[in-house]
Amino acid sequence: MKILPNELILPPRTTFRKGAVLDLLKECAVFGKRGLLIHGQSFAAGGALQKIAEAGASSVSVKTWQHTGGEPTLDHLEHVLSVAREHRAEWVAGVGGGSVIDLAKACAGLMNAQLSAVAYHDGARIPSSGIPFVVAPTTAGTGSEATIVCVLTNSRTNVKKSFRHPSFMARLIILDPDLLAGSPPGVIANSGMDAFTQAIESYVSTGSNWMTDQFCLKGLALIASSIEVVFNDSRCDKAGDLLMGSYLAGLALSNARLGVVHGLAHPLGARFDVPHGLACAVCLPHAIEFNREAMGIKYTIMSETVGGDLLSATKRLMESFEIRSPFAGKTIADMDKVIEETLASGSTSANPRKVSATDVEYLLDRIFNL
Repeated sequence: MKILPNELILPPRTTFRKGAVLDLLKECAVFGKRGLLIHGQSFAAGGALQKIAEAGASSVSVKTWQHTGGEPTLDHLEHVLSVAREHRAEWVAGVGGGSVIDLAKACAGLMNAQLSAVAYHDGARIPSSGIPFVVAPTTAGTGSEATIVCVLTNSRTNVKKSFRHPSFMARLIILDPDLLAGSPPGVIANSGMDAFTQAIESYVSTGSNWMTDQFCLKGLALIASSIEVVFNDSRCDKAGDLLMGSYLAGLALSNARLGVVHGLAHPLGARFDVPHGLACAVCLPHAIEFNREAMGIKYTIMSETVGGDLLSATKRLMESFEIRSPFAGKTIADMDKVIEETLASGSTSANPRKVSATDVEYLLDRIFNL
């Protein structure tokens, strides 16, 4: 097995402690006097935004932009880019869930780019960014704080996919367990199952290596031991374990890629307006069954890590969270296109078992006919 990926990309600095987010503006001040802070609705409503402003550096001029919710789109990105450029932002910070983080990351990454966001989403070569990106996740999660990847949807074509660049990596990641306090149980479940999926898929990905395996197994252990506790009480001490587990899974996927669950979740989430974590959770048991033989000894190791058979543990978590498929009984109007997008995904190409069009159709049949 390879020790490291061909190109190792890690965040230069991560801080982990309760209350760390209050130092956000002081930390950002070293990058410049003018910044853009992107956040979600609950972050402002809960008073956390005001606390950060009160604790901030007086020399910093901060423009705030609130994401109104839902999966991030190219339209959202173009809007926030115009705000950042008008403010002449020298840095961009994102405090929120995966959607907020991806928008902030893409904004920092493309602020000085010459082409439209659509062009880069469609595959145009992305220039290196010189705009620092700082992030504090409020969910655990997508792991996006630890990756160079942005996942956005073109609302005109309904295509959801990622674009990436090494310069998109955050200069500073703030992991503050206090940011999970008060999260609705549904958010904890959906985002937590996304992290659980990412730890599994990265571990068995064809791009896995010794280093990412360490991140995956520790991340999986932390997630499995904390997710139900935090689901029942987001203010408990285990919130830090869930946050750290999500972060480790993010480090792993950034350096190993994922699998067919994410290949399926993107086109399905875009078409049926389903939160990404929920789409992953629903697809995961079917992907585990599909990949079981190809996982080999790693299946046994993961089962030992979660304290029981991996597939059974996954199904038990879904029952505990009362996760129901939002796809059951529905019909895909453009089946051929969904299959095409799934097969074109870099995640699908890294799946431990080679995936054909027939395989995608089989998995979709299982997912939609429960």
